Amino acid sequence: MKLSTAIKKLKNDKEIDNFLKDLCTPAEIEAMKERWEVAQLLYKGESTYRDIAAKLNTSTATVTRVARFLFKETNKGYMTILTKDKDG
Repeated sequence: MKLSTAIKKLKNDKEIDNFLKDLCTPAEIEAMKERWEVAQLLYKGESTYRDIAAKLNTSTATVTRVARFLFKETNKGYMTILTKDKDG
């Protein structure tokens, strides 16, 4: 079973959280949480990369990497969720 298929089988936030806790280390979960927070701030477009890095206590390299995936790469994973959140 693909990982994406397994995630789709989860019924609520608690099941998703528990699955992620089993699948990932605490550091990996924190890194994903940080990237998601960066993506949300970048999407709003209200802050500079340096401001975002300072606000979240992360590196500008992380902000730049997230920005690349948000705005330039073809996956559009971040953008798919961000636009659904905006619409819904």
